[in-house]
Amino acid sequence: MAWEEDLFAFLDDLEQQAGALFDADRAPELADRERAEYQQVPLVARLMASLERQVTVHVTGVGAVTGRLERVAQGWCLVAGPVQDWVVRLEAVAAVDGASDRAVPEVAWSPVTRLGLGSALRRLADAGERCVVHRLDGGRHDGTVRRVGQDFAEVLEGEPPRVVLVAFAAVAAVQSREV
Repeated sequence: MAWEEDLFAFLDDLEQQAGALFDADRAPELADRERAEYQQVPLVARLMASLERQVTVHVTGVGAVTGRLERVAQGWCLVAGPVQDWVVRLEAVAAVDGASDRAVPEVAWSPVTRLGLGSALRRLADAGERCVVHRLDGGRHDGTVRRVGQDFAEVLEGEPPRVVLVAFAAVAAVQSREV
């Protein structure tokens, strides 16, 4: 029976060699497939996986915003800092440090994530809190969001108070007023 054991050992060895050759042959194909699939992952999916993490978001026209990523929604995110909170428009995000290596697919997102920037600004308007609206070009409006339209917000600022209309497309971030 020793010859049968030798034969089975030989066949097992051949099977392992064939498996190793198959894996080595498939490795480049799998890497290409992984790259092709990853190109479908949007920034917002990576941010969804980063909820409750400490991140630094580099915002066009503002600079670095550091804090805990508390909410991600359609076109914006909320970063809670130690002194103030930031509503950041995703189109203004230049880079993110501290994000998760994972991504959360859209099918797993809460229905609340469909709320756009207007919803976040309406909440600020309802609260009547003073804030700073930062624009992409570096300009800013220090005041209170009064009303929110379809694609703009009214900001009441200055002395005497005047209403400034700020287009959503120009908004980089909205900062809660420093305490």
